[in-house]
Amino acid sequence: MRNSRLRTLSGVLAAGALIAGLSGTTAQAAEKTVTAAPAEIGIRFNPDGDAGQCGGLAGQQWAKDPDFTKAIRFDTDSRSGGCQLSFGIFDPDNTLRGVSISYGFQVTSNGDAGQCGNPGTFQMPIQRFRTFGPQIRVDTDGRSGGCNLTFTVSGRSDVILEVRYFADGDASQCGNALPSNQNHTAFEGSPVTIGIDTDGRSGGCQMQLHLQKV
Repeated sequence: MRNSRLRTLSGVLAAGALIAGLSGTTAQAAEKTVTAAPAEIGIRFNPDGDAGQCGGLAGQQWAKDPDFTKAIRFDTDSRSGGCQLSFGIFDPDNTLRGVSISYGFQVTSNGDAGQCGNPGTFQMPIQRFRTFGPQIRVDTDGRSGGCNLTFTVSGRSDVILEVRYFADGDASQCGNALPSNQNHTAFEGSPVTIGIDTDGRSGGCQMQLHLQKV
């Protein structure tokens, strides 16, 4: 009887060990299948005068691969105020560690600097919470020249920023614009610059962004 009890106990312990081992294997497999959340590109876009100059999706928006952001639209002219704009990257799982993405804002050669508020080069903050870098201000009109907006990616070769920039009227207002279904691609060593020179001419310029690991 004693031997029978020992054999039963040994069987129970062996079965428990087997179940524990399987549970551990299952947990490890589940852990391996967890996919990191993709980073999101963010745009903050707001009018500070006549809101008709700053079309498309106003306020804050965020988009993750494979989506582009919704279009924002520049149509500043002689109406009051302009459009305030900034960018950020939400990276909850730190998938972009080591990369740097910046936006530079400058008046064009021989242009009136009053049309391009807060010129300079600024980092898009890459954080585990949603935030934005410094605001720039577009207020182009009939004054000479316009503003150049440059996107630069550095630090990693497997991250790109696609820029969709197109005119919906007089295309001479939108420097470096493409058809609405084509994109510029900023990657390490290859920045992308678009020009904004909207005024009283017809239409405006629309922009969308897409952040991707390749």
